Parts: sequence; structure tokens; C-alpha cells
Amino acid sequence: MNPPIRNAFLGAMAAAVVALLTLQGCTTVGPDYKEPVIEMPDAWSEKISRQVALGSGASLQNWWTVFGDPQLNELIERARKENLDLKVAVSRVRESRAILAITRGEKLPLVNAGANASRTKLSDDGPLQQVAPTGGFDSQSLFQLGVDAVWEIDVFGQVRRTIEAAGDSYQASVEDYRDVMVTLFAEVALAYVDVRATQQRILYARENIEAQSESLALARARYDSGLSSRLDVAQAAANLAVTQATLPSLELSLNQSLNRLAVLLGENAGSLQVEFSTTGMIPAPKEAIGIGVPADVLRQRPDIRRSERLLAAQTARIGVATADLYPRFALSGMFGLQSRSLSNLLDSSSVAWGLGAPVQWNIFSGGQVRGNIEVQDEKTQQLLFLYEHKVLTAVEEVENAITAFDLNQVRVQYLQAATSATQEAVELVLVQYDTGLTDFNNVLVTQRDLFSQQDQLAATEAEVVANLIALYKALGGGWDLNDTLDFSGSVKPLQASPS
Repeated sequence: MNPPIRNAFLGAMAAAVVALLTLQGCTTVGPDYKEPVIEMPDAWSEKISRQVALGSGASLQNWWTVFGDPQLNELIERARKENLDLKVAVSRVRESRAILAITRGEKLPLVNAGANASRTKLSDDGPLQQVAPTGGFDSQSLFQLGVDAVWEIDVFGQVRRTIEAAGDSYQASVEDYRDVMVTLFAEVALAYVDVRATQQRILYARENIEAQSESLALARARYDSGLSSRLDVAQAAANLAVTQATLPSLELSLNQSLNRLAVLLGENAGSLQVEFSTTGMIPAPKEAIGIGVPADVLRQRPDIRRSERLLAAQTARIGVATADLYPRFALSGMFGLQSRSLSNLLDSSSVAWGLGAPVQWNIFSGGQVRGNIEVQDEKTQQLLFLYEHKVLTAVEEVENAITAFDLNQVRVQYLQAATSATQEAVELVLVQYDTGLTDFNNVLVTQRDLFSQQDQLAATEAEVVANLIALYKALGGGWDLNDTLDFSGSVKPLQASPS
């Protein structure tokens, strides 16, 4: 190529490069994402409004501190550090971040360096037989050293939309991690409440077994003295046996709750038996409840935030699919050295180079491109519906939890009154039976009622606490919007100190 032609060619190439670089970033096809506006009620229902305190109550970030239970606080922190589901969630965040880094690399040129040394000989009887020299072809050496690069110019924003989708997916993985935290802390608290409630029920059972054993002894003494029939002894023995039969199932339930709690802490089943060998009280809230307004749920619940980020990522994928309707531009080039002699490889005569501006345009695909755009549109619509459904479900969960909390508190009050009255009735009927003023059937009925009411009281007290835990879970409690998360080091994520 003579110099004038070469210069014209290089000038045209330079102009093409400048034009492509100017176009890059000017056009991004596909819809720009806008966060959907979801209508929320201005306030919770009247029943909830009566329950919500004027004060702020416990912080949503550390809602478990509302119970003032140091052991529960410690269990939450142990779960934060060792729970395996949380470690999996951290790993997923790292994976998503790595995918984002890979995707961002598509904005930059792809550069390869290579070298090769070869020695070849053409066949004397092959396709070039007719031009083979006398004596046949000689073997030849070839030494090569160079670099080549390809850079796709993102004229219509396909790469930018791909990076946008990957970034939104990464943010969704962070919200998924937070959602695991919300669920984990609630599950730890519920398991702890189950342990304490079951211990209380076992305590009530043993107290009643002791009292019913004394009643059996009294019935036998009166029978031996001829003051009552054998029926009283049989009824007392049957009543005692029925109460004793509740112990194995309660102890099984306690063992299962402890094992469940151990797994949540990342420990082996059976590892908490000694730690919980002493019966403790069912935790009760020491502070007022503060839950804010319904709109706070959208800002706090990680599952809703994750759903919104997935919707954003899917919206970007519409643009990725739409870009396939348009041509794709790239710049390519190579620079290298080629020589049949290694000693001449670095000479100027060995220089080889090339420039290119390839264009690729899929002008016919049998409707595949437009079909893919439609698929991405429908997937986006599905995620929008799922997002709206999660918001509705969140409001439902909050309403249900606070209503259950309210009504079960009322039930506890009635059960406490019933238990207190029945306890007094048991004491009175035993005196009357001992003095012969009533038969043993009254003793039997009142003792059964007392055990049943005490057992219901313990279960309902636990249910009240479980309702409160469900409320804080429904509000997305367990993390803070201002937390700075670091997933670069250990699998144990950093967490802001409790405020």
C-alpha cells in the first residue's frame, strides 16, 4: 500500500473510531427503571393504634432487647456469628459481587498477548505438488510475538443494561442476606420462648403431680380408716397417672426445642442441655411497643426491598434484549513481530499490525429477538405483581400479629384469674374432703381444672411473646438501614453495635 492510500485509510479508520466513541453512551435502548408507587394505608387499624405506644419502644434493629433477657441477647449474638444459613447468605452476596465485577469488565477492551515458535514443512505430494521445487519443500521456522485487542463499542447500551442488571442483582443478594437475619433472629427468639414455656409447663406438671400424690395419700388414709370407699383411691390414682403421663411428651418437646435452638446457633444437637438445665421464666416485654407507620414496612422489610431490586434488574434485561435489534460495533487491532529467524525478530522489518472496525447486525432471526423482548417484558410484569403481593402480605402480617398479641393478652388475664380462683378452690375442697364435707369427685375435678388452666396459661403467655416476635419480624426488624456491611473478609459479617 503506497503512502497516500495508507494515510487515507488510517484517516478513515481514525474518523470511524472517533464517531463510534462519540456515539457510545448517547443511546440506551429499553425502559429506564422507575420504582413502582405502592399505595399504603395512612395508619394501622384502630386496634393496632390502641396498642402502639406513644414512645419509640425498642429499636427495630435490636427488638429482642425489649424483653430485657441477657440470655436471649447472648443467643442472638451467637446465632449472628455462627449460623450456617447466614454464612450461606454471605457467600451468595460475594458470588453476586463477583458476577458484577465480571460484567463490568465487558466495558473494557479484551487484550491478549501471545508468542509462538513453530517449524513446518509442506507436503511434496500435497495440493502444492505441481509447484514443489526440485528436491521438495524445505522446512521453515516462524517466530511470532504480539498482542491483539477487541473492544465492543456500546452504542445502544446493551453492555450498560447488563451491568445495571448485575448491580441490581447484587443489591438483591444483600437484601436476601438481611432477610435471612430477620428470619434467623425471630427463629432463635421463638425457640428460646418454646424452651422457657415448656420448662414452665413441666414445672406446673410436677407441682400438680406432687399435690395429686398427696391427695392419693389422703384418699388411702381415709379408706384405711373406713371413712371413704375404694373408689376414692382408684380415682386419685387414675388422676395422678394421667398427669404423670404428660411429662414424657413435655420433656420430648423441650428436647426438640433445645436441639432446634442448637442448630440455629450452628452447634450440634444436644449441646445446650446443660446450659438450660435450670428452669427460667418466659420472657416478657419490658418496654412499650413502637412500630411506626405502614410506609415504614416498605423501607425496612428486606424481602420487599429484595423484590424491588429484582424488579429493577429484570427491567434492565428488557434493554439487553432490545439491543439485539440493532447493530453491534467493535474495534479490533493487532501489533506483533513475525520472522523466520529468531535473530531478526526484533528488526523493524518483522513488524506486523492491523486495525479493524467490525460491524455485526442480525437482520433476520425468525422473530427470536422480538420474542425474547416479549419474554423479558412478561417476566418484568410478573415481578411487579410479586412485589405488590409482598407489600400486601407484609401489611397483613403486621395486622395479624398485633391483633393476636392484643387478644392473647386478654386471654392471659382471664387465665390468670381462673388459675388463681381454681388454686383457692383446690385448697378449700381438700379441707372439705379431709373433714368429710364433700366427696372426692370434687377434689378430682378441681385438681384437673387447675393443671389444665396452668398449662394453658404457660402456653398462652408464650403465645403472647411469639405474637410480639412475629410482629417485629413482620416489620423487618433485626437490621438497620445505616449498617455498613463488609463481605470482603471472614464469613462472619460485620454488624453495627447495639444502640
